[in-house]
Amino acid sequence: MKKTRIIGLAALMVAGGLALYVARAQQPDIKRTDPATPPMTGSTHGAPLRDTVTVAADEPIPNLPGKRLVTHIVDYPPGASSVPHRHGSAFIYAYVLSGAIRSQVDDEPVRVYQPGETWFERPGSHHRVSENASDTESARLLAVLIVDAGEKQLVIPDPQ
Repeated sequence: MKKTRIIGLAALMVAGGLALYVARAQQPDIKRTDPATPPMTGSTHGAPLRDTVTVAADEPIPNLPGKRLVTHIVDYPPGASSVPHRHGSAFIYAYVLSGAIRSQVDDEPVRVYQPGETWFERPGSHHRVSENASDTESARLLAVLIVDAGEKQLVIPDPQ
């Protein structure tokens, strides 16, 4: 019952704050602060295009001790993708802002999400596919994460 109440509270918080984050995400002056893939040295000829992650918010949740709410804006140039990854303790709500995002979480089927469409990721989920479904148009995603307050690494790439 307590777990259901916490998830319900988290969902209400996400829904209540979504409009603010979507509005902020649309602002062109947000700086990219957290590239999901570190810059490579030397030639990048033939290197896959990667996403860029911007931390839009990171705040403790006052009525949910030990948790914080983090929002990421994920930008995908045409043809770009994220490496397969996990998010540790994070419970995630993903919302497509623009373009088309191809995604697969755990053993669910691969699906293409359009602007306004959403999905959830449970803690420990394996995000196997996350990429721009277009080779000609950019795509943008809002990810709202509820994480343990002390968790530092929010994106854990699969070992190479």
